[in-house]
Amino acid sequence: MAGVRSLLVLVLVLHSSCLGFRSPLSVFKRFKETTRSFSNECLGTTRPVIPIDASDFALDVRMPGVTPKQSDTYFCMSMRLPMDEEAFVIDFKPHASMDTVHHMLLFGCNMPSSTGSYWYCDEGTCADKANILYAWARNAPPTRLPKGVGFRVGGETGSKYFVLQVHYGDISAFRDNHKDCSGVSLHLTRLPQPLIAGMYLMMSVDTVIPAGEKVVNSDISCHYKKYPMHVFAYRVHTHHLGKVVSGYRVRNGQWTLIGRQSPQLPQAFYPVEHPVDVSFGDILAARCVFTGEGRTEATRIGGTSSDEMCNLYIMYYMEAKHAVSFMTCTQNVAPDMFRTIPAEANIPIPVKSDMVMMHGHHKETESKDKTLLQQPKREEVLEQDFHVEESLDWPGVYLLPGQVSGVALDPKNNLVIFHRGDHVWDGNSFDSKFVYQQRGLGPIEEDTILVIDPNNAAVVQSSGKNLFYLPHGLSVDTDGNYWVTDVALHQVFKLDPNSKEGPLLILGRSMQPGSDQNHFCQPTDVAVDPDTGTIFVSDGYCNSRIMQFSPSGNFITQWGEASSRRNPAPGQFSVPHSLALVPHLGQLCVADRENGRIQCFKTDTKEFVREIKHASFGRNVFAISYIPGLLFAVNGKPYFEDQEPVQGFVMNFSSGEIIDIFKPVRKHFDMPHDIAASEDGSVYVGDAHTNTVWKFTSAEKMEHRSVKKAGIEVPEVKESQTIVESKMENNPASSELQKMQEKQKLIRKPDSGMPVVLITTLLVIPVVVLLAIAIFIRWKKSRAFGGKGSGGLNLGNFFASRKGYSRKGFDRLSTEGSDQEKDEDDGSESEEEYSAPLPAPTPAAS
Repeated sequence: MAGVRSLLVLVLVLHSSCLGFRSPLSVFKRFKETTRSFSNECLGTTRPVIPIDASDFALDVRMPGVTPKQSDTYFCMSMRLPMDEEAFVIDFKPHASMDTVHHMLLFGCNMPSSTGSYWYCDEGTCADKANILYAWARNAPPTRLPKGVGFRVGGETGSKYFVLQVHYGDISAFRDNHKDCSGVSLHLTRLPQPLIAGMYLMMSVDTVIPAGEKVVNSDISCHYKKYPMHVFAYRVHTHHLGKVVSGYRVRNGQWTLIGRQSPQLPQAFYPVEHPVDVSFGDILAARCVFTGEGRTEATRIGGTSSDEMCNLYIMYYMEAKHAVSFMTCTQNVAPDMFRTIPAEANIPIPVKSDMVMMHGHHKETESKDKTLLQQPKREEVLEQDFHVEESLDWPGVYLLPGQVSGVALDPKNNLVIFHRGDHVWDGNSFDSKFVYQQRGLGPIEEDTILVIDPNNAAVVQSSGKNLFYLPHGLSVDTDGNYWVTDVALHQVFKLDPNSKEGPLLILGRSMQPGSDQNHFCQPTDVAVDPDTGTIFVSDGYCNSRIMQFSPSGNFITQWGEASSRRNPAPGQFSVPHSLALVPHLGQLCVADRENGRIQCFKTDTKEFVREIKHASFGRNVFAISYIPGLLFAVNGKPYFEDQEPVQGFVMNFSSGEIIDIFKPVRKHFDMPHDIAASEDGSVYVGDAHTNTVWKFTSAEKMEHRSVKKAGIEVPEVKESQTIVESKMENNPASSELQKMQEKQKLIRKPDSGMPVVLITTLLVIPVVVLLAIAIFIRWKKSRAFGGKGSGGLNLGNFFASRKGYSRKGFDRLSTEGSDQEKDEDDGSESEEEYSAPLPAPTPAAS
């Protein structure tokens, strides 16, 4: 079996070379030619070798004047290294136009597949092992080598030939039949380089994609047992069914992203976002996500367009004395490890139609595949299980700032909190004309913006002192600037977190509510387009509109109108409370709070796109947040006659279906006011009544933990075992039941440690003994005094007499009270915000 696997690996690595083997002698005869015949129409040099200095030279690897006759033509050509001794490629310079060339790949090998001046790449590229050295693609960055890094060529171990592959996509530019000489100039040196570049190929050889299956994962993992390598670029590759490929280094159970990309984008080498080193004992892991929809037969790994491939190319460098130029991984040595793979690996990356990558293998593509190249108009999301639970070891829940009105994530993935300090929004805050009535209190004297470490909840930075009266919305743009709203000031502010010079931009008039282009009335939130810098403001409690401004703050347009409480039409709002941009689809989604729905609009035309509304939302949707493929939301407290609980929702953005609901374990939601989701699966919720921020984490990410019970450490069941296996449908009740059942499993089935029955017994015995003593004393007293005792053992009175305990909840400086405990006076919530007068029942504003 091992021999069969090895043979299959060799065939896959060399599949492109099978048809083109030629005699080595004829190749060497061709090499004896000292010049190459370029077309006169080409502007390139006729001298392929250009001396630079005593040790360096340039090699011009270009097409010899070709004219493709049909679109999606792949041409290959080869050039032998003009020396036998060792040399190093240290730089690449592309010569290609995006008007004519879709992409170029440069391979290193010892024998090309053809001896012609050029050939159709369907014949193959190399007759032996082909190493990719360089990739250039339209709409993608070119390959760059770090300083001091070079590819070793020539000598005893390096490649002897360069093979250039050029893909001509749209050939409309060749209507005049001109000749093309696209290619790459290589800078080579004879000087030994301290760091040698190499390629690590991760490849699946046994994946089967059943016909019609929505989601199929192909996982690859290998132990790394070489000297340290340093990753600086990566490339993904599948055929038409691939949706996303992700690669990671796993060290001590921690997943570090190497690269994640859609294989339908140009398959160039992309630089890693952060340098990643791989050392002896680490595990390299990769996942390809496929869909079998549209296929009538099972799809297997192979070299044709009707087959599939799952490849991750990792470009690295090593110290020269330990360098290995090529390594492969075709196994999955740690399948159980993928239970904890980050959630991002399961979320497809949307692809614009003009950036779709054409896949050039043997032309056996059937007509059924052609439809798969057409990208859907709406974002396509594969229905993966996605379940979040509170991160119980995150200490941020005990921060207890003022009323938490906004949460967001900065470019470093730090949590940013916007809170009200010692100010509250209550029935005395505004008059009937929405003018703030508590100016005499002055602005909040403490920092209202806190930057929190997402791991340990430490406050790493704070700002916003003496600026705000009643903070509300918060968002962070791609440059890290804060955009906040203040409902008392009726203004929007742009703040530089690293500057103490005051706001960069202010929109609206201080303390002046209004409804024209220069005024807001209690604005609620801001969203900034990451591509254009366009500013969108939801305005707000007393204006039911969305306003659009230029990056410099000039008014552009507005849309929306107030709605009645019955059957609101598209574009009508009753407190537009939260905004979420979906940039790649050009959409802006609005939490239409009092209408209990989410409305999405096109950012360019303001055209209504869709409504997302579920019975489980209840009457309110307070806040929303978007990450690729998923939409998150939190609702509000139910009215007295309603049954829907206050909770969080995870939705498939494409279909709008609810795939998960979530609640905290520590404390409980009272008025969850804002939500922020991260692409790593973390979700943060800020509550304006409990002054609390919770962190939720995708269950697949949560690590093995242990809890101490009665001083005995008992390992918990791994989180992956508590994930609800059936898909979350639009049935919150059944979802809650499933979660309760899973929690019961957690108690019944510990992995190891002392049995639960024994632990329970140890906990119960002291209580029983205490109660027995109390009953005995009570009995003795009644016997001694000959009548009814004057008092009994009242645990409620006992705890109520302790300092710091309150039946109305928890004190801000003490630990929280029972989650089941409720205020006796349900009708008055002193810290509740109040909105514009609305038909009864009047909703709580926030």
